[in-house]
Amino acid sequence: MPRNSKDKYEQPSSSFSAGGVARKAQTYLLSEEQSHTKKPWTELEITGTIRNLSCNLFHMTHLTGLILKNNSLHRIPPDICHLVNLRNLDLSYNKLRSLPAELGDLIQLRELHLSHNLLRILPYELGKLFNLMILGLMGNPLSKDILTIYSEPNGTQKLLTFMLDNLQVTTPQPPPRPWIPLARPTANRPACIFTVMCYNVLCDKYATRQMYSYCPSWALNWDYRKKGIMEEIQHYGADIISLQEVELEQFYNFFMPELKNQGYHGIYSPKSRAKHMAESERKHVDGCAIFYRTSKFTLIKDHLVEFNQLAMANADGLEHMLNRVMPKDNIGLAALLQTTENAWENAPPDAPFIKQPILVCTAHIHWDPEFCDVKLIQTMMLSNELKSILEESAQALRSNNVNISDSSSIQLVLCGDFNSLPDSGVIEFLSTGRVSQDHKDFKTFSYKACLEKILSCDKPNDFTHSFKLASAYNDEIMPFTNYTFEFKGIIDYIFYAKNTMTPLGLLGPISQEWLSQNKVIGCPHPHVYSDHFPLLVELEMVPTITSSINGIIR
Repeated sequence: MPRNSKDKYEQPSSSFSAGGVARKAQTYLLSEEQSHTKKPWTELEITGTIRNLSCNLFHMTHLTGLILKNNSLHRIPPDICHLVNLRNLDLSYNKLRSLPAELGDLIQLRELHLSHNLLRILPYELGKLFNLMILGLMGNPLSKDILTIYSEPNGTQKLLTFMLDNLQVTTPQPPPRPWIPLARPTANRPACIFTVMCYNVLCDKYATRQMYSYCPSWALNWDYRKKGIMEEIQHYGADIISLQEVELEQFYNFFMPELKNQGYHGIYSPKSRAKHMAESERKHVDGCAIFYRTSKFTLIKDHLVEFNQLAMANADGLEHMLNRVMPKDNIGLAALLQTTENAWENAPPDAPFIKQPILVCTAHIHWDPEFCDVKLIQTMMLSNELKSILEESAQALRSNNVNISDSSSIQLVLCGDFNSLPDSGVIEFLSTGRVSQDHKDFKTFSYKACLEKILSCDKPNDFTHSFKLASAYNDEIMPFTNYTFEFKGIIDYIFYAKNTMTPLGLLGPISQEWLSQNKVIGCPHPHVYSDHFPLLVELEMVPTITSSINGIIR
C-alpha cells in the first residue's frame, strides 16, 4: 500500500483499526483503494495522541463509524461535513473547546460522543441531527441551562429540539415557482378559463416533531403555518381551491372566514370518524374542502363520498373488504357547480351554456404503502360514485329545463392527495380508464366478486370507467409534490376532462437549486408550510350545453 506524508497523522505512535482489517500504523485506505478490496470496511478507529487530522480523512465518505477518542484533538475541521454517511462519531476524551457548525450537516448520525472534552458551548446546528439517539456530553464544563435540559428524561431529544428552535434561520426565501405556459387561449369562440388549485395543507394534528424532527417546533405550529398557507393561497388566487387535511375547526374558524372575504364560498366534510366523536375531539379531525370563486361559479349541490360506508355496503361478507378497506375512513367530496356569465369569454349574455354545470371532486386516499389494494379499491369506488352523481345530476338538471343529453354534458375535474405514485394502479386506472383484474396492487387479495357489482367490465379481465381524464402534472414537469426526508414523490394530482378542457399553463416546481444549496432535506420548513407543494393549473373549458329550454338552472 503506497504511503506519503499526506497519509500520516502527526504522531508516529498513532494507529487505527478498520472493521475486518488488521491494525496498521499511520495509513488508511482511500476510497479508490478500498474499491479493490473484496469487502470494503466502513468503520475507522484512530487512537493515540493525535492533535491534528489529515484532510484525506474527509475523502472517506463511505465511513459509517469514526472513532477518534483518547487523543489530543483541539479542533475538528469543518470538512468533517463531507462524511455524510457517518452513523457513529466518537470524539470523547480529547481537548476540544469548540465544535464546527458543519457537524450539524451529518444528519445520518445516530451516536455522537463528546464526553470529557473542554466544551463550554455547543453550536445550535447540532439541533439539525434529528436522527441522533445517543449524545454523550458528560465531563464538559457546559452551561447550567444546557446540562439541565440534557439531564431531564428524554434529555437528548429535548436538547436537540431546544437547539434547533434557537438556531437562526439563514436560508433565504425560495424563489417564486415558475409559471409554465402550455397553450394559448382559443380566440373567437366561447370559452370558460379558470384556475384550479390542489393543496394538502398538513393538519395541525400531524405536524409534530415526532413526524418532522428536522423542522423547528415553532415552524410546525399552526399559528405560524396558517399565515404562510393563506398567503400562498391568496397569492395564486385560484378560482377553485381543493384542500386536504383541513381540520374541522380550522375550516370554520380560519379558512372559511378568510376566503369568504376574498370572494369565495366553500364546502367541507371531516373524515367519517368525526360522527362518532365528542365535540372536543371532533374539531381536530381532518377532512377535505372545496372553495370556489362566487363571481365565476355558484353551487348547485354538494356530495360526500364515505369509503368505509361504501365498503360495508358492497362487501357481501368478503373478509378483506371488511378487514382492510372498511376500517379506513377516508373521504371524497364533490361540488356540483354551474358557471356564471363572468366566467365566459366571447359569449353572448343569453347563450344557453352560460350556466354550464361542472362537477369538482377532491379526495384524500389512504396513505399506507402496505395497503395499495385499499388505495385502488377506494379510487374505484370513488369513480363509481362520481358516475352515479353525474347521472343523478343530469336527470335533476333536465327536470329543471336544462337540455342535457346525458351525464357526459357535465364537465368533471378530479383532484386530491391520492397517495399513489404515477406508476401505481390508482393512477393507471384514472388515466387510462382501465385496470387489470390481476393488477399487482390488488396483492394476493381477490376483490373481483365485489368490484364486478360496482364497476363496469367492458373488456375481459379489466375494470373500467367511462371518464376521459388526463393529469395536468407529470414527473417531467414536477418531480415531487410531497417532499419529506423519508419520501419524495408525486402523490397529488389534478385530473381534467380531456375532451372538453385544455390546460393553458401550470405552476412549476420549487427550485431544486434552492433545495440543494440550502440543504433543505424535507418539508415543512420555516419557508415551506406543508410537506406538500400546491398544484395550480389554468384550464380552458368549451361548453357542452348547446341549447336549453329557458336558460335557467335552478
